[in-house]
Amino acid sequence: MLPTNTVTLAVYLGVLPTIWYLWKKAYSLYTSPLLHLPGPHSPNKFYGHVRQMCSPTSGPITLQWLEDYGPTICTSWLFQLPSLWTADPTALTRILTSSKYIKPWEARMSAAQVIGNSVLIMEGEAHRNQRRILNPAFSPGQIRELTACMVHKALQLRKYWEAQLNGMDDWVTLNAADGLKKVTLDIIGLAGFGYDLEALSLDGKPNELCEAFGHIFGTAPPVSILRLFMAFVPQLDFFPDERTIKINEAMETMRRIGLQLIREKREAILAESSGKGSGSVGKHDVEGRDLLSLLIKANMASDLPDEQRLSEEEVLSQIPTFLIAGHETTSSSVSWCLFALTQAPAALATLRAELLAVPTDAPTMDELAALPYLDQVVRETMRLHTPMTFTLRVPTEDDVIPVGTPYTDRRGVVRHEIHIMKGNRIVIPVLALHRSKAVWGDDALEFRPERWQNPPEGLAASIPGVWSNQLAFLGGPRACIGYRFALTEMKAILFTIVRGFEFELAVPAEEIVPVGLMTRRTAVKSEAKKGAQLPLRMRPYRRT
Repeated sequence: MLPTNTVTLAVYLGVLPTIWYLWKKAYSLYTSPLLHLPGPHSPNKFYGHVRQMCSPTSGPITLQWLEDYGPTICTSWLFQLPSLWTADPTALTRILTSSKYIKPWEARMSAAQVIGNSVLIMEGEAHRNQRRILNPAFSPGQIRELTACMVHKALQLRKYWEAQLNGMDDWVTLNAADGLKKVTLDIIGLAGFGYDLEALSLDGKPNELCEAFGHIFGTAPPVSILRLFMAFVPQLDFFPDERTIKINEAMETMRRIGLQLIREKREAILAESSGKGSGSVGKHDVEGRDLLSLLIKANMASDLPDEQRLSEEEVLSQIPTFLIAGHETTSSSVSWCLFALTQAPAALATLRAELLAVPTDAPTMDELAALPYLDQVVRETMRLHTPMTFTLRVPTEDDVIPVGTPYTDRRGVVRHEIHIMKGNRIVIPVLALHRSKAVWGDDALEFRPERWQNPPEGLAASIPGVWSNQLAFLGGPRACIGYRFALTEMKAILFTIVRGFEFELAVPAEEIVPVGLMTRRTAVKSEAKKGAQLPLRMRPYRRT
């Protein structure tokens, strides 16, 4: 048995270096040079500005920050840690395109528990490898093949609403957000992995995978330190609440069905290859199939090095990723677009005239892309009503970030760069940037599709987005891989709704407010606890 003084010495040798390391790291973060930046006073010693930024009604607050302090400021993250909040396009170019900046652990840990090690979570070489294998599934040619599926389901939504209108010409109030949620679920189910979720079933009985998805992503919990802690150490959640229990059960259902889908598709691919007599799987043998089939096909390719192949768990994690990325943001975007059109009757009339001139109810991707005003309406919706309010990054090493708009620090010194330390949080305020008058002009808060008739100039032209000089789909190596899918899906749904129905808002415009954490959904102010709603008075459109 070791002497007591020996044990004590061993403890000191283990504990003291750990304490020293933690103190040194905390001290460096709390003395960050970001503290010299201008910025608002922290409203809470625990949450800092986090609750304000995560609030769905954060728009006016962040725009006030832009007006009062400029595009580059210091805000407080959890436990008063100084963080960088910047809407400066030059700074954002550096942050979004450099491999030095990754998603922080709190943004990855909670999501990883639901979607696993998917392309949304992974960093570094693992992320690049997943992107390489996923890229063929999201190519323009593949989206062109999937457009028919999107249009088919959009027409099914039309029939779904017509059934509720009973074929009458009288106005009937419907919750459009509910139908949009269902149609985007059905589209990603079929296009994503060849599985009909039957959310638009007229008998009102969606299948078990659809119900499981609803339990997992139906409502967002409030921001709290406890939930963040449990996300980091879920093993300590000894007494899970009812919501957590239902989520766990739903995740088991999703996993079981997902593994079954993967096995079935792998067997089908092998059978097809054997039927061709090749004996091996080629990357380009399967075309026009769902995204999951193409992913599995690419992952099985005989010329793919073994070290680059995804594990079954990595393939499985893409299923909830497809569901999230291909459903929530698109349904929210179309909801906001319909809301905006009810407030802009001239724009609605122009759009309807353009769409009615198309001689088919089932346009191709190329026919949708050839509609200029529809494209302008989508671009303006994604600018003014982008569903993603902000995103986070953290530097993996100390860095100096250039800015396009110089700022005056708290010492009165004009600065042309930002000194940031490893571990500092960076908040990219997507919605604030999209509504900034300094970037878009005095009419930045107006829904005006015509602004996209000519390419943006000035600061707007320098926004480092992968699409349309905005950050709706971010930019750089972590830009949304499915942005072409989402845009085509959005256009297909709008094409069908605007051609098929007259609609107007059933409540005063000021009653429509955003709800949600990172994704803004339309809701009714007096019924915000009910979640996403968009009450529209609707009736079939009759051509004269």
